[in-house]
Amino acid sequence: MGVISNGTTLLDAGALDSGIAVGGLRLLSTLTASSSATLDFTSGLTSTYDHYIFKFTDIHPATDGAAFSFQADTGTNTSYNQNITSTFFRSVLSEANDTPSLAYVPDNDLAGATSFQVLANGTGNGNDECLAGTLTIFSPASTVLVKHFTATANELIASDQTYNLFCAGYFNQTTALTRVRFKMSSGNIASGTIKLYGVYSG
Repeated sequence: MGVISNGTTLLDAGALDSGIAVGGLRLLSTLTASSSATLDFTSGLTSTYDHYIFKFTDIHPATDGAAFSFQADTGTNTSYNQNITSTFFRSVLSEANDTPSLAYVPDNDLAGATSFQVLANGTGNGNDECLAGTLTIFSPASTVLVKHFTATANELIASDQTYNLFCAGYFNQTTALTRVRFKMSSGNIASGTIKLYGVYSG
């Protein structure tokens, strides 16, 4: 027996209709690095979801101390040079507990710039060194408003310090964002995984 509201089928034979938003995460795609110059998400950012979360796990750089960063683009463009304004800060602690700090990092923020936004800025390339974190982009398909983003990450850098990194900002762009690129500032992404999730808030 189905459940119908105002002409729309909500339940049919006990199953929720696929067009009904239920909240939570929906995995859309997964990219796995293997000495990759970039990891590009070229589909999936649409008006279907309220916001999108990228989860990056065990990102291991080929080059010691390289920065992990991202940019976005519109339509089928591949320049990845959208205008970003952002802020960045981090907390630091060493394995020896001798360098605790909390600081704003102006070198990693952008002020109306079109360069790649740093998410982590010094990951070591030792066998056990990597970074992990999340990036959220809000309403990328909007054609009226700018596109906000927030990110947090943790990395092990070459001097055996953990960096907890926080970044937020916006793309000063009212055209819909359709694709996102991740890369290191130098060298390849030797290994690691990035997953893209759509998020229903209803």
